[in-house]
Order: sequence, then structure tokens, then C-alpha cells
Amino acid sequence: MDITHLTDSLNTPQREAVCASPCHQLILAGAGSGKTRVLVHRIAYLIQVQGVAPNQIMAVTFTNKAAREMRERLQQLLGDVGGPNRFSGLWVGTFHGIAHRLLKMHWREAKLPENFQILDSDDQLRVIKRVYQALQIDEKRWPHRQAQYFINGSKDEGLRAQHIQDSHDPYTTTMKMIYSAYEEACQNSGLVDFAELLLRSHELWLSSPELLKHYQDRFVHLLVDEFQDTNSVQYAWLRVLAGNACWVTGVGDDDQSIYGWRGAKIENIQQFEKDFSNTAVTKLEQNYRSTNTILSAANAVIQNNNSRLGKQLWTEDGDGDPIDLYSAFNEQDEARYIAECIEQWQKEGNSLASSAVLYRSNAQSRVLEETFLREGIAYRIYGGQRFYERMEIKNALAYVRLVLNRHDDPAFERVINTPTRGIGEKSLEALRLTAREQGCSLFDAAAALLANNVLPARAANCIKAFLALLDELQGGIDSLGLAEQVEYVINASGLYEFHQKEKGERGQARIENLQELVNACRAFNAEDADRAPIAEFVDNAALGSGEQQADEYQDAVQMMTLHSAKGLEFPLVFIAGVEENLFPHKMSADSAEGLEEERRLCYVGITRAMKKLVLTHAESRRLYGSETYNPLSRFIREIPEKCIQEVRLKAVVTRPANVANVRKDNALKAAYSDEGDGEFKLGQRVAHAKFGEGVILQFEGRGPGARVNVAFTDAGSKWLMMQYAKLQAVER
Repeated sequence: MDITHLTDSLNTPQREAVCASPCHQLILAGAGSGKTRVLVHRIAYLIQVQGVAPNQIMAVTFTNKAAREMRERLQQLLGDVGGPNRFSGLWVGTFHGIAHRLLKMHWREAKLPENFQILDSDDQLRVIKRVYQALQIDEKRWPHRQAQYFINGSKDEGLRAQHIQDSHDPYTTTMKMIYSAYEEACQNSGLVDFAELLLRSHELWLSSPELLKHYQDRFVHLLVDEFQDTNSVQYAWLRVLAGNACWVTGVGDDDQSIYGWRGAKIENIQQFEKDFSNTAVTKLEQNYRSTNTILSAANAVIQNNNSRLGKQLWTEDGDGDPIDLYSAFNEQDEARYIAECIEQWQKEGNSLASSAVLYRSNAQSRVLEETFLREGIAYRIYGGQRFYERMEIKNALAYVRLVLNRHDDPAFERVINTPTRGIGEKSLEALRLTAREQGCSLFDAAAALLANNVLPARAANCIKAFLALLDELQGGIDSLGLAEQVEYVINASGLYEFHQKEKGERGQARIENLQELVNACRAFNAEDADRAPIAEFVDNAALGSGEQQADEYQDAVQMMTLHSAKGLEFPLVFIAGVEENLFPHKMSADSAEGLEEERRLCYVGITRAMKKLVLTHAESRRLYGSETYNPLSRFIREIPEKCIQEVRLKAVVTRPANVANVRKDNALKAAYSDEGDGEFKLGQRVAHAKFGEGVILQFEGRGPGARVNVAFTDAGSKWLMMQYAKLQAVER
């Protein structure tokens, strides 16, 4: 039998994995080592050479896109032999997709109605809100999303409400009560959320031995991609289905396990050999993506983690360019440098889309976005929203808008029940109806309804409390500076406390974004002397949110968090903010497990780069609401010195004398060139019509969008737009 089409394109370890005799297999596939190719060729080999029928194979992926791609590549590899429906019996899909298929086929055994409905995240939240109303739970103390997180997290661990131990802890007691009532509501209405799909299908195996045996006899081979990302219930589901007769192939990379915060268990891949006896382990270490320099850096960083299954990436390609390390003065300088590098990259004939900027915290995107907009560089945020479009930012600005104008109906409606304060849809509809009938604002409608005592007592009290809050906010910002005003509004409105109760990475990201909004206020310089700075800032934020990021068809720089970058690759990659307390994140650096996951995240970021990797850090950065001076990240200090060259604005040093001790004074001296914009230069004395005389400290940008930082004698340090500042040189 001619199988050259299955084997000729493979290297030796890949060929061993594809052509292995029936057995349990653990394929440790390093970044860029061709794991998808191996998985597809293994399935094709099982069908064509070992005679396994397609309906005896189940392949589990982590995205629907990956499942479609697998089917398409199998069709290309094996052709049309056997007809166009040859692979119709092959089960390929995500854990959730396959679980849904099982429950639809066996709804009776699963104790579900035949026409059960799947709840998406928003629908699930609506059910939880109804449960709160029935139980009279205080949503201000126990936010709805906190309960949603608890329920989904419990299901991912395979726990029903009845399995959770009773506790004297009010949090656990309350969440268990909500979970139990939620389960009952879903069962009565025939509703199934995403986490329930896996848990219910796992229970289906355990409660229906004959059905389980049917599928154990049917499926001879189970192949699971991204094995390091499986959670507890997925792994339990898989082990029960595999039984003692099915061969399991796990494909993954323990060094790329970065989703522990959402339930993934690195222990699943680490204990694979123990749970599946006589496992053949194959390591795919040859990389087809990156240069040797980039791989050497990645290997050096990840080897500092303990409990690794172990592998060493290598490539037949050359060393390539050294990794650039830029020490910026602050985050604005960092963003300016990245923008200039991208502009140069484009001038050299490369597309913008071939470059990516990665960052640890979502909040880092604000300064980068503003710089790209100012410099006219098209960008797109991958898998996320622009800074001023994020929910928590819109909420905070809505409160500020209401402080400025009580009759701002969109802002009023947006936050009247955010954080939740017991104002339901019926009360809102009453406000809308009154506003329409009387031709007034929602604020005036609320006041009228309260004055006429037409609302139920509970609703009236909640609305009265909201209007009192607006009075408190308006009175509280008097005599405060812009940043302090916005920070006061965020605190007094309860938004900080609201998101602090939202567990996990998402809640932390929302807090950091709110803190970054305060940072934006600190950096903002009002231009209109006749308006309050807070009003001008709100208008500028609205204009900023009106700027559209590039659409999916436009050539644009890709911006994303390091978590979002997994599975992607780009010729040019920037990793911004490689500093202690930012990367590794301060929330993770206190535990060995958290630090190791942060290091794996660094490994993922480094291995996204194909040709060129640029690392940037700032000597000072406004972070988490205050000025910080963080040292260079320990991860960068783990990279061999021979791999890195330290970049300066007007010169490049072959390599630093000691990367572990990059000197702050060097960064400060080289942060900006001596030349400014046009007739001005650093250190020059200038005069401004409003602020008086001062000295130029820094420049940022070029042309009409250029900004200058001036230390004024009486007004302090100010950032000014050159085209509006109308500075005059002062001769001395």
C-alpha cells in the first residue's frame, strides 16, 4: 500500500506518532511543531492503513473552527475514495459539541425533555436574576455574575449543589442556595447551560451502564487536541468513555497550559502516563515557525519551571535577528517606540497585519491605541474591544455624564441598575412611559413618580436611593482635580466594589481598566479654559470611542493580550510591559503555581514570533492607579545575553553588559533624541499664553499629532498638543 502521501512530509518523531501501532499515546507537541498535521495524518493513517472505520474514531478539538479544519484536511489527504460522505460517521467536535450531540440522542436517559434549549451566557444570567427575585437575594451584596461564576466553576469541577459541603461561611451558604434553586429552575424549564452539557453527559455515562458500553464498544480511538487545556469534568468524561478497551491519544503541550484561571488542569496532561498504562510518549521538538534565537530564548525561560514533562525546541533555520530590548522612560515613550518600529516595518514592504503587539493586561491597550490613532496606524484588537468601548469604562463614564447632566437619558438608563440595586424592568418601563407622556427626561420622570407615590414601595426606595447617589456624586467632586473626581465617582458609585466581587481574570481586568481610566485623566490636559476639565475629558473620550478600529479586511496591526495570542503567529511580535508586577502579574507572583503559569504565558508570547521579537519595558509606569517603578521582568533576565541586544533611540549596542542589570540611567538618557519638532528642542525655554514660562522636558510623536511635555514655573508639568499649544521660544 502506498502511504507516501501520509508520511513523506513528516519528520521522524512525527512519523513515529502517526504510524504507531494501536496504543495509548501522549504526543508532546511544542509550539510550531506541526501538531495539527500529526493529528490529521494519524486519523488518516488509522483509516487507510489500520482499517479503522471512521465511525470508530472520535476526535475532540477545542474550537469549532479546528473541527472544520480537521475535516477539510482529512478530505484533502484521503481524497474522494469511498464517496463524499466517507467521513460522515467520524465524530469530530468540541467537548461541548459532542456532549450536546449525545444529550440530543439520549434525552430520556439524561432526564431531559426532547426539545431542551441551550442557554448562552446572557440567557443564563437572566435565569439567575429570576432566581434572585424568588429567593429575595440582595444582588448588591451578592452580584449576579458572582453566582454565575460559582455555578459554572462548580460544574467544571463536576459538582452539583448537593455535593458542595455545608459551611458556616455566608458566601458558600448563599451560593449553594442560589445554585440549588437555579438547577431546579433549569430542570423545570428544560434549559441547559454550557457547563451543564459536560456535567450532564458525564452523569449519563455513570447512570446508564448499557449506553456507556455501547459507546465504549463503538469508539476504538479517542484523539484529544490541546490536552493541557482540559478541565476536571472533561477529563473525567474522557476517562469514563475510554474504559479499558479504547485507545486514547492526547496531543498537547504542558508548557502552553495558560488557562488555569478558567478551570484548565495542567495535572491532566502531567498524569496521563499514570492514568493510561503503557503509554507511548512522542516529543515533537522541531519548530517550523521561529528562528533559533527566538527558540533559545523560549527554552531558557521555560526550563525554570518545575514538574515539566520536558522538551527542547530547535529549528533547522538560522539564528535570525537578535531580540530587541527597549528600555522606555514611561508608557508613552514605550508606545511611541513601538509605533515607530511598526512604521519602519511597513516602509520595508511588510504588511501591518504581519505584526502584533502583545500585553499582559488589557488596560495596557489604552496608551497604545491613542498612540496608533495619533500616528495614523490602523490597528485591530483581536478578541476584544477598544478601551473606551469596554463595558466597565462605559459605565464609569455614564456616571460622570450624569454628574454633569442629570437629563442624559442614555447614561441614566445604562447605570440605574449597575451595580445592581433592585430596579427591575417594570420600574424602568414605568420611567420610560412617564418620560414619553410628559416629554421629559428619565430623571424628571423618576422624580415625578416618586412625588406622586405611584411606584411600589421597594421600587420607589431603590429609585430614591439612586437619585440620592447622584446628588452625593455631584457634591463629592467639588474642589477635586480631574483624576480625583473620576476616581471618586468610580468608588462612590460602587463600581470598584462591584467588579472586585467578580471572581477570576475577568474581574481583575475590569478593575485594572477602571484604574487605567483614572490614569488617562491624570495624563489629560484640558485645552478649553472656559470649560470644566471633567466635561472636556468626557467629550474627548466620546470622540475616542467614535474612532473605529480597523475591520477584518483592512491591513492593520494586531493587538491582543498574551492569553488571546495562543495558537497565532506573526513575523514581527512586540511584548510590551515586561516588568515585575505587570508580567509576571502581581496577582500571580505570590504562589509557585501562579508564577509557573505566568512563565508559561511568557513562553507562549515568545514563540508567537517568527522572524523578529521586540521586548519593551518602562522605567516608570502609571499602573493600577499610581506611578510605579518596577524592575525588568525576571523572565527577561532568564534569557541568555547572547540572544538580546539593547536598543537605544539613536544607537544600537551589540548586547548589554549584563541584561540582569539594565541601568535606569541609560534608559533615561536615551529615551528621547535631542531634536524635537521643528524649531523646538529638549531643554528649551518656552512661553504659553495660559501657563506662562516653562522648560521642554519630553517630545512625543511627529507632525500635527506631536505632543510636548513642559515643566511650567507656576502651573507644573503639562502635556500639550503642539498644533494647539502655540508655544513661543524664550530667548535668554
